[in-house]
Amino acid sequence: MTRPIYLDSHATTPVDPRVLEEMLPYFGDEFGNASSADHAYGAAAAEAVETARERIAGLVGARSATEIVFTSGATESNNTALVGAVQDGGGGTAARPHIVTCTTEHSAVLDVAAHLEESGMADVTRVPVDEQGLVDPADVEAAVTDRTALISIMAANNEVGTIHDTAAIGRIARDHGTVFHTDAAQAVGHMPVDVEREGIGMMSLSAHKMYGPKGIGALYVRGLRPRVAARPLLRGGGQERGIRSGTLNVPGIVGFGAAAVIAAREMDAENRRHAAQASRMIKAFEDAGGLLNGHRTRRLARNVSVCFPGVESRAVINSVSEGLAISAGSACTAQSVEPSHVLMAMGLGEARAHSSVRIGLGRFTTDEEADRAAGMTTAAVASLARFSGGQPA
Repeated sequence: MTRPIYLDSHATTPVDPRVLEEMLPYFGDEFGNASSADHAYGAAAAEAVETARERIAGLVGARSATEIVFTSGATESNNTALVGAVQDGGGGTAARPHIVTCTTEHSAVLDVAAHLEESGMADVTRVPVDEQGLVDPADVEAAVTDRTALISIMAANNEVGTIHDTAAIGRIARDHGTVFHTDAAQAVGHMPVDVEREGIGMMSLSAHKMYGPKGIGALYVRGLRPRVAARPLLRGGGQERGIRSGTLNVPGIVGFGAAAVIAAREMDAENRRHAAQASRMIKAFEDAGGLLNGHRTRRLARNVSVCFPGVESRAVINSVSEGLAISAGSACTAQSVEPSHVLMAMGLGEARAHSSVRIGLGRFTTDEEADRAAGMTTAAVASLARFSGGQPA
């Protein structure tokens, strides 16, 4: 049976065979615990972990590999960053800490911020975005107070692909003596990210968004100028500088490091290919009455988020499900019947939110598959519009 063309790379990416090849020995002969330094098995595991740490640090421009702290994924990294900032206090004052974030963040930031707010641990300001999903750095700066312990703005949006001006936000954080955290799960490995150039204090990463394995991520924690103090969520063995205790996932970490090397080498070529594929898809969809969601130029090359007015997104997805794997939005809220909070925050309204689909091109998407997917989607939209007695407009 032929499987559908996979076009949901924002939700997850397949493990690159080259990554899997590097991981395999660590499921078998190289099974040591990286914390067991008294024998060769543990030493081999520890060496593999440090090699991966250096590879990931190199990908994001970290000053030192020690600034990379391994976690279970970006959700844990986001939790560690936000909760830790609150525990560290409000900019050195005795007052309740304050967090500045954005209305289109991933739920792993918004839900944590809401919890901290509802429990009385922090005050939260949620900065709005424009109709293209872009946050204005001036609005971020206006929200900062002398109690602001953290600014948390994602690098690139997981639904509409809009890329924020992280360098400008990093300068704001530096000028106000606070910490800039960014959820870069969708960005790292797909676009240039440099923590030094962009003034990032903490950054969340995820391996499975960049052709590595699931269940492994990292939190970049700046070590100098200024040094950022990260507080642990998990305590126990003191691994990862005491920031994240627990036995290290050596095969996953090795895979993460391998994925970082491949991304650094192939990112530019991939983006050129994705941009060409996406451009053809967007033209086909707009010719069929579709409306592009997100910023037209400041967007991830692999992202195509489009609304087909008058046609329910679930109907489109179901109509093409035998041939295509696409989604309506974030995989973390896929079971919800509520409209996308991202599209609603952009002011697009419930009707448009319920009529939008997300396509995520991937490393292994061929030109033929991308073009065929565009044709299948537009045909499904036309059929559904005729069935409903209307036309997408």
